[in-house]
Amino acid sequence: MKNSKTVLIDKNPGRNSQTYGIARELGTDLELIHEPSVGVVGNKGDSQCYLGVMHKVGIIHDALKDRVGVAPGQLRMRLVQPEFTVATSDGIRNGTKEMRYSLIGREIANDALTEHLSASGLEGVIAVVACDKPPVGTLAAMLEHNRPAIIMSDGSIRPGVDSKTGDTIDLITAYQLAGSDDEELKSRIAREACPGFGSCGGMFTYNTMQTFIGVVGMQPLHMISPASQDVRRTDEFPNQLVDYLAALIDKNICPRDIVTRDSLRNAIIVAMSVGGSTNVLLHAPELSRAAGYKDFSKDIMSPEEFNYLSEKVIPVIINARPFGEYSMVDIDRKGGVQVIVKELLDAGLLNGDTLTCTGETLAEQIQRLAPPAPDGDVIHSVQKPFKETGGLRVLGGNLSPEFSAVLKLAGVEGGLENNLFNGKAKVYNGEQELLQALDAPSPAFENFDMIVVRYEGPFGAPGMPEMLDSTSRITALCREQNIVVGLMTDGRFSGGSVGLVIGHVGPEAAAGGAIGLIENGDDIVVDLNKNELYCEQLADGEIYRQRKSLWEQQVAENDGIHPCVGEADTRLLNRMRCSAVSAVFGAGMHPDRTVWVKDPRQVDKSDFKPSNKFK
Repeated sequence: MKNSKTVLIDKNPGRNSQTYGIARELGTDLELIHEPSVGVVGNKGDSQCYLGVMHKVGIIHDALKDRVGVAPGQLRMRLVQPEFTVATSDGIRNGTKEMRYSLIGREIANDALTEHLSASGLEGVIAVVACDKPPVGTLAAMLEHNRPAIIMSDGSIRPGVDSKTGDTIDLITAYQLAGSDDEELKSRIAREACPGFGSCGGMFTYNTMQTFIGVVGMQPLHMISPASQDVRRTDEFPNQLVDYLAALIDKNICPRDIVTRDSLRNAIIVAMSVGGSTNVLLHAPELSRAAGYKDFSKDIMSPEEFNYLSEKVIPVIINARPFGEYSMVDIDRKGGVQVIVKELLDAGLLNGDTLTCTGETLAEQIQRLAPPAPDGDVIHSVQKPFKETGGLRVLGGNLSPEFSAVLKLAGVEGGLENNLFNGKAKVYNGEQELLQALDAPSPAFENFDMIVVRYEGPFGAPGMPEMLDSTSRITALCREQNIVVGLMTDGRFSGGSVGLVIGHVGPEAAAGGAIGLIENGDDIVVDLNKNELYCEQLADGEIYRQRKSLWEQQVAENDGIHPCVGEADTRLLNRMRCSAVSAVFGAGMHPDRTVWVKDPRQVDKSDFKPSNKFK
């Protein structure tokens, strides 16, 4: 149900005095101080991703100011000053203990923007979003506030160029050199990989989620792919955003009218088709929660249907980093994300009737944009895809009874003969232990090892850090030695990670999950024929009981928490530890932790019925 807003004239001179003062300083009409509020917000933080945000927020604020007033045709609203949320840098912090704050940044953006929207009573907002997590927190806050709102991506960074080879390079290129002994090469690539500013340019988490936000309807599709420094973002898009917002306000169209079950399903399907980041399976449940859906797997898409679509129906139709050749600027050059959406709509794989922030349905927006056909190199057709199956797969099995474990199949570079991987476990209690092993002069990893990194989940780390440093080193090691080494964790991965990497394994080790009971040398199987991840030793009930008893004893002797969990040495980390929910519910901070302790064996999956369209 939409909020019912009634404007009341405040007769208290104390409250009015500051409102008059703000109006004078912003240069808006004093007669509007009792009208509904409208404003612009942005994401900021310690990263190149955010460097272009403040400038764009200022331009949009000025465009909005020009449209606010008492003259006919103007928005009769009170303009508020721009506000910004804060988050850390994934690229700078990967491999450090500060990475625990990355996913928490999503929660902080949600909290900060909720405070601004709700306490200020904003009736309309435009957001400029950047980096990975703040855009999701921003949209979650908009959904909770549920008043007219629209988002614009700040845009991607343009790729760098290797000055010696002429090759296109980026952040992932630099990370994959971490284990190299060539210090000159590492220094040069680090200096050349990230010219200019903007968010990561491949189909990593940022662009996965910008595509998601556009397809779910909260961002105009043509505003996703241009680079951060593209002049359209300052010359054309600001006035368009104000036009769209004015129409949303006039028609009282709110975020929960736009973000629905059908639009969320569309966005998930497009994420599969672009070989998107595994983080989408943390962010989609969080956004569905904010949109009013309690359980993503029951209300939006079950694991069975997700895998059916990814395996049988939805191919990968872009040739993009990290599993391909190109970046988002190349996708923009070939027509933008709208080319991808049109291709999937024409193939009957999306619901074109969903409402979007432009006031049009998804199909109507595509028809107006009239994108070109796929070029066949950067963007492929459904009939002749870049990869035959969708880019993501969720796994069950005795290591993942929650069906939370996720594999980015589009990024796998080997090891899945006949859809099976059989490996030997090498266990590390935290990423820092693994990084120490990878830093050794001759890292002791063998073909078909399965590295197990645990106590890095939402509760255990706390904060569920991603592991781009580790996965990049392992990828480089595997390519150099022509071996396959897998990695599974109750933590998560960067959208730039490639290889046989499986994240979000749950329940996490700190919560007593089976990943905490694996021992060195155990047999780990990844079976994509059954979509299962399991440990053969733990299938033996007696072995499982013995190991679980020992684990519980360690917990009991350590005041009720396992000694391998990370230190929660700030109030924010402690808040995450005390309120984190499982990855399958989005790994966010929630006061109701009943979902966190939910036994997945009690989940009734009898209501799973694939859509006739996908049979």
